[in-house]
Amino acid sequence: MIRPETLRAAKWLVAPPAPAEVQQRLGHLHPVLVQVLFNRGLTDVAQVQAFLDGRYLASTDPYLFADMDTAVERIRRAIEDDELIVVYGDFDADGVTSTVLLTQALRGLGVERRRVQPYIPHRVDEGYGLNFEAMDKIKGLGAGLVITVDCGIRSVHEVDYANDLGLDVIITDHHSLGPRLPNAHAVINPKRDDSDYPEKMLAGVGIAYKLAEALYLAMPERAEIELTSFLDLVALGTVADLVPLLGENRRLVLDGLEVLNLLRRPGLGALASVAGLKPGAITAESIGFGFGPRINAAGRLEHAYAAAKLLAVNNQHSARELAQELNELNRRRRAMTAEMGDLAETMVNTGDPILIVADESFVSGVVGLVASRLAEKNYRPTIILEKGPAESRGSCRSIPEFHITAALDETSDLLIRHGGHAQAAGFTVLSENLPEFTARMLEIAATRLADLELLPTIEIDAEISLDDVDWALHETLTQLEPTGMGNPTPVFLSKNVEVMGHRAVGQGGDHLQLQVSSVNGGHAHHLLPGIAFRQGAWAERLPQFVDIV
Repeated sequence: MIRPETLRAAKWLVAPPAPAEVQQRLGHLHPVLVQVLFNRGLTDVAQVQAFLDGRYLASTDPYLFADMDTAVERIRRAIEDDELIVVYGDFDADGVTSTVLLTQALRGLGVERRRVQPYIPHRVDEGYGLNFEAMDKIKGLGAGLVITVDCGIRSVHEVDYANDLGLDVIITDHHSLGPRLPNAHAVINPKRDDSDYPEKMLAGVGIAYKLAEALYLAMPERAEIELTSFLDLVALGTVADLVPLLGENRRLVLDGLEVLNLLRRPGLGALASVAGLKPGAITAESIGFGFGPRINAAGRLEHAYAAAKLLAVNNQHSARELAQELNELNRRRRAMTAEMGDLAETMVNTGDPILIVADESFVSGVVGLVASRLAEKNYRPTIILEKGPAESRGSCRSIPEFHITAALDETSDLLIRHGGHAQAAGFTVLSENLPEFTARMLEIAATRLADLELLPTIEIDAEISLDDVDWALHETLTQLEPTGMGNPTPVFLSKNVEVMGHRAVGQGGDHLQLQVSSVNGGHAHHLLPGIAFRQGAWAERLPQFVDIV
């Protein structure tokens, strides 16, 4: 059992109270809700009302993206000339939903099935992003146009190679920009300095949807299906990719959940069944813990085409078979993550500023999950690599104090390819360069993190009395849904509550079950049950009065 003294400390950071003028301006709302909205940066009456109503005030005109008009004109020409178009995606949930969405959207413009084909690289054999061999295969199919979704923004050399082959490439991606943009026919990324599109944090599937929207606006006479029918895919990819659920993403997910709850796609109906989800009750949390891991499992352990087929299948029998396959892959993924995580923990030096572990037994599809586990447990940026004879593939997870993709940029001369975000990234490196890569990353992390107190922070929205916790408050806070990245489930602090009963529960007594009560005038009342996961060790020494979050 974990001893209390080994439990990692965390900083409790209570948000400052909303200024009096904000409280007065939003006085028609519950004061706790006002505080939570203030913490999310929402203080203007119109802004707050739009958020609570699920509206988005900024322009959503897809032609505000740099290069959107160029991309639409090239795709229109490809359709009119009957060219083969290949939609090139990524193997995670965002990439898979993006690939299915844009492929089906093009077919919804009357493009024959044989004239638009998806291509998703194999995680192990090809790795992330565009690659030279894939460009050769696509050219061999007779394609004239490649449209990337959720990848490609750093594929500078691969795009040059495609150009030499006579392939035109349109990049749509949401990842961080590299030192220079690929020399593609068009590059659609809201993070471009010359992009006027107001929402900078769309997921890859959100950008694929905006491209489809621009195409449907440009060719309304060809549209055979409603564009909004793809919003279930937008919600899936957006939530699964952990982009902020604010701004336009919030609107897209709200609309997408409405479509998703109808379960019109046979594959999603079958997947909901194996995940124990019921139509009409599917939330963002359902995506995060039910749909997302199962869709991701295909690309992690086998090939992401299984997940793409599930999302596109139109008969119940095949849907059930594919859903069972993904469910079994997810079960295997959980077991492998636990096994690899235990091994990796024996191999790291937790005193290092960045944890780096490479091993031949690691599976590339699971290294990211193991990196997340170690980064969370040790509060250090973490890199886990599947070490191969010639090349090694790594996955990175970081902490707010360390921009992992910027660090990879500093070692790019050693890398074959890399890309990602501030706190999550992936890369491929020659195995012979691993020692130098490790040394340089340790040096970069030591410099960046010097003199910083590295402790996880629990950000608390407000201090409230336990007496305030009731169904009325719960109902008020449901207006914040969907919660997730950027709009987290509210967290509150109650001080000096009395522990009326407690015990260790779960396998090995890992968790702490307790009953707590507020204290008023020396009399305990308002008894509430609680569970503290992975805190079972406190059962042996829990004091009578505690502060709880």
